[in-house]
Amino acid sequence: MFAVIKTGGRQYRVVPDDVLEIGKIAGDVGTIVQLGEVLLVGGESPVLGTPKVPGASVAAEVLQHKRGPKVIAFKKRRRKNSRRKRGYRDEITVLRITEILTNDNKPTIGPRPKREKVIAAAPVDGDDEAPKAATKPRAKSEAKKAPARKAAAKGKNDKK
Repeated sequence: MFAVIKTGGRQYRVVPDDVLEIGKIAGDVGTIVQLGEVLLVGGESPVLGTPKVPGASVAAEVLQHKRGPKVIAFKKRRRKNSRRKRGYRDEITVLRITEILTNDNKPTIGPRPKREKVIAAAPVDGDDEAPKAATKPRAKSEAKKAPARKAAAKGKNDKK
């Protein structure tokens, strides 16, 4: 099953578990938001909206808010010494589509739990000797030296 939604003046074809970047919408990271402007619900029997499908919505989890790539607007009027450089970055919300809802249903799938960081295990009481990296100080003679510079090649015009 898929749906075509409209948000921020753009249209997106979405299926469950899609990750997409849209213009910034309200919602905290980790919450479920409902997008109500569904233009088409596809599947075995597609439903086309006029302009929206009544009772249909798409539930999505907000993954993060970020800023898009920098866009530069540079204007130049030739031979007039006139230049204007202006840049901006769009505000973006990253969403993961959780489910496509019809008949005014409410979302049943909640946000996914966050992955916890794996921390290196400390040595157990029985293992007193943990493997240690052998590090011995280098002697000055063993230290790497920078390669010597080559003398410049002499050409025809070089005089002694």
